[in-house]
Amino acid sequence: MSITLRYFASVREAMNCAQEAWPEGVALPATAGAVRDVLVAQGEPWSKALAGDNVLRIAVNHHIVDASHAVGAGDEVAFFPPVTGG
Repeated sequence: MSITLRYFASVREAMNCAQEAWPEGVALPATAGAVRDVLVAQGEPWSKALAGDNVLRIAVNHHIVDASHAVGAGDEVAFFPPVTGG
């Protein structure tokens, strides 16, 4: 079993997709931050959309988490920019 990756707002636009499965044959990292790092290391489009200088929020199973949050098989990991309202 793998994880589901979801992308929202400008991240979705940069990825040109809203959802994908964890890349086949790539070991599942232990934390949400490591998920981002592994994806960025795979090159475009991940490296542009998820680059470390992009301020992004990460959610695991619909809860906003920090980069050290544990990730396991079957989880949904979502990336999105900070949102403001008014």
